[in-house]
Amino acid sequence: MRVVIVTESFPPDINGVAHCALQTARHLAARGHDPLVVAPATPTGREADAAAPCPVVRVPSLPLPGYPQVRVALPGRRLAQTVAAHRAELVHLASPFVLGMRGMAAATRLRVPAVAVYQTDLAGYARTYVGAGEGAAWRRIRTVHAAADRTLAPSTAAQRDLEAHGVPRVWLWPRGVDAVRFRPERRCELLRADLAPRGELLVGYVGRLAPEKNVELLARVCGLDGVRVVVVGDGPSEASLRGALPGALFLGRRTGDELARIFASLDVFVHTGPHETFCQTVQEAMASGVPVIAPAAGGPLDLVAHGRTGLLVRPCDAEALRDAVWALAGDPGLRASYGSAGRARVSGRSWEAVGDLLVEHYVDVLHARSAGAGAVAA
Repeated sequence: MRVVIVTESFPPDINGVAHCALQTARHLAARGHDPLVVAPATPTGREADAAAPCPVVRVPSLPLPGYPQVRVALPGRRLAQTVAAHRAELVHLASPFVLGMRGMAAATRLRVPAVAVYQTDLAGYARTYVGAGEGAAWRRIRTVHAAADRTLAPSTAAQRDLEAHGVPRVWLWPRGVDAVRFRPERRCELLRADLAPRGELLVGYVGRLAPEKNVELLARVCGLDGVRVVVVGDGPSEASLRGALPGALFLGRRTGDELARIFASLDVFVHTGPHETFCQTVQEAMASGVPVIAPAAGGPLDLVAHGRTGLLVRPCDAEALRDAVWALAGDPGLRASYGSAGRARVSGRSWEAVGDLLVEHYVDVLHARSAGAGAVAA
């Protein structure tokens, strides 16, 4: 199957959209399909593209003002030309917004089926960054996703949101996790001694440091006796967070096996953002055998079994977050129980299994298109 993956982000970017697009390309190539990726150009993209599992076409882009880690593709003909030249049988739109909308237009013109993967809560971001524009964001989401043959939502909460806003043909497609890389055996006592020299309880956050993540909610956790907060990631909020989280350790961006060791060496993983359509870091913490505390909103509702693999708290409630950490801090047996149950819960969610589900969605879309074309011809 010849597939063009049009994505708003791709490695070397580090975020959920980029990671999922990379895993999709890897799986398609491993299964003998012929994928090609179209993504915004980045200053360092050429080195990452050399290690990609398939050809990568970069389109001109500019950094988003105030958030240079995000690149916005510029208008041009290269995307449509690429779809045509690849003789695509299907277009995969990864979190379509700017480049993805043009990918949808190209697929429509060329009469190529399209699958749109919903992954970013753009309406929630509009509320966070500008305090308005939620309606406009949903109109744009509805426009591009309604034109697709099928929309894939990463969680039941995201599926409900899409359907409530008039998006048709929504199906559920979760995300995979590398349970070989992220596993409890990665726990490193030397690393723990370095991060918590007085034997403190290690409470970690991993992700972008941006306003929509609400990482400042960890301020009250920083005030707990015997607790050390560890923050992994970078982003535009880093400077302000360093002032807001006294005593916290900021480790910057970490990847690969190094990140896996950090995950497994934590005692508790905390996610603070209320706008997650899935939340991959929660799943990686669970695979690492670490109990999770997350907001009772969005993707974590599907991932965290409250009282079994971790705790769900009221979104944006700093006191509830602090109290949940304190409850786990004093009960190592409960932490171990939650961690083991979390590992068991995600052990079957490999990227291979999830990738095969995606291919099934592709096949269903292609069959539906063929049936529709046959009906029209008849």
